[in-house]
Amino acid sequence: MFSSLKNRTGAEKLQHPIMILLLVAVAVALGVIIAKGGLIIAMALLALFPAIIYFNRFLNDPRVGLYTVVVLGFIAIGLTRYIRNIPFGLTVDGILVLTYIAVFFRYFYEKVNWSQINRDLVYLAVAWFTFSMLQLFNPEALSRTAWFYAMRGISLYMLLLIPLALLVLNRLRYLYIFLYLWGIFSILGTLKGLQQLYLGPDSAEQFWLDTVGAVTHILFGELRVFSFFSDAGQFGAAQGAAGVVGLLVATNIKGTHNKVFFTLMGFFGLWGMMISGTRGAMIVPMVGGSTYILLRKNFKAFFIGAGVLAVVYAFFAYTYIGQSNSQIRRMRTAFRPDEDQSYLVRLENRRILSVYLASKPFGGGIGSAGDWGKRFSPQGFLSQVATDSWYVQIWAEQGIIGLILHLFILSYILIKGSFILMFRVKEPELRGVLGALMAGFTGIMGASYGNGVLGQMPTGILIYTSWAFIFMSQQLDREYSFLVSKGLSPWSIKNKT
Repeated sequence: MFSSLKNRTGAEKLQHPIMILLLVAVAVALGVIIAKGGLIIAMALLALFPAIIYFNRFLNDPRVGLYTVVVLGFIAIGLTRYIRNIPFGLTVDGILVLTYIAVFFRYFYEKVNWSQINRDLVYLAVAWFTFSMLQLFNPEALSRTAWFYAMRGISLYMLLLIPLALLVLNRLRYLYIFLYLWGIFSILGTLKGLQQLYLGPDSAEQFWLDTVGAVTHILFGELRVFSFFSDAGQFGAAQGAAGVVGLLVATNIKGTHNKVFFTLMGFFGLWGMMISGTRGAMIVPMVGGSTYILLRKNFKAFFIGAGVLAVVYAFFAYTYIGQSNSQIRRMRTAFRPDEDQSYLVRLENRRILSVYLASKPFGGGIGSAGDWGKRFSPQGFLSQVATDSWYVQIWAEQGIIGLILHLFILSYILIKGSFILMFRVKEPELRGVLGALMAGFTGIMGASYGNGVLGQMPTGILIYTSWAFIFMSQQLDREYSFLVSKGLSPWSIKNKT
């Protein structure tokens, strides 16, 4: 009887009496379950079908996992304001682990080109994670639980993301998708920020402000916009990087729709940076733009850019134009440190830390400072002193040795990545697009001096993935040349080279 169904079309199979009875039985069973379980069960069952489709695609294409990580990097922290007591940040860890499992099953019967991950970038990630692991034995550490939570952003995501990106995102079409995902969620981030600024926070955001956020996000009666990011500092820096990357990609990439989209990404990114009220974020376009000009080896443009920066500096440092605007007024204080009390407090905190860390070359242990320190070891000395800067946090938690190692890794990536882009990538369009990623990275490096942004989501995820594309640039360059020689567009997700 069942054999008679084998050679029929899907529509013919559904018309068979057995299939009709089966569908009726399933419908009755679901009706009974929903009637007894209520709305929650009904919604769970409705979500089950797209979830099955999603995980089917996930296991067949591990790239879906990496794209999911990028999306979660933007929204995971924001979701905790609406669905409390659920650690959505940990879902990033879970998706990364599942992606490795998907890679294992996807390539179980295929030969994997492991040379893709035989790169110095991976070795640097392993070295940094190993140093973080050794921090478990730091006698100054007060909480191993804090270490687990804090080291994820410091080194674990770097270790997990870079090899995965090198292994499965090694084509131009995946770079294209990555850039579009970055652009879409950056634009949405600014739109959400504009809603907070002009319409006010929604009920969940207001609850967050009333309980924990108002201390740092409502200054002199003015809201520091945070969108669906963890805080205004992260929002401002991330949007500054999006602004730089978007505008620079738009000036290089071909195709009218591409230019329009990435111009919008750049415009909304810089707009979001301005409304965040994050002064340190202003360094992102300054450093990023300067880096890009140097990578292009265009010294005429470099001097023009230097002139533009001088005008921007003079505007903020020596004029009061736009002083009635709260965002401009707050940004202006970054250029007048003698008038900025918070800057003076930061200098005093660093003096205090220098005394405390003088006899602690390995620091006070990962997770001992900042929010994790306040949560898991509030009695500790470092939990009482604000670190503010990403580099100061590394110094406080991992000592001068950890800071030197970390700065060495960042400098190595910057210098070698820049060398590859300047002297090894032949195609000008691709060099410009990848140069935009490098500009975003250096801008974040600059912003990390004043805020702890590099290891947070989504910035860390975006930067680590950008590193992978930069270090694969010669491979992408060869693919670009091949596609152009065949008369194909390099920026198409249909290319199967």
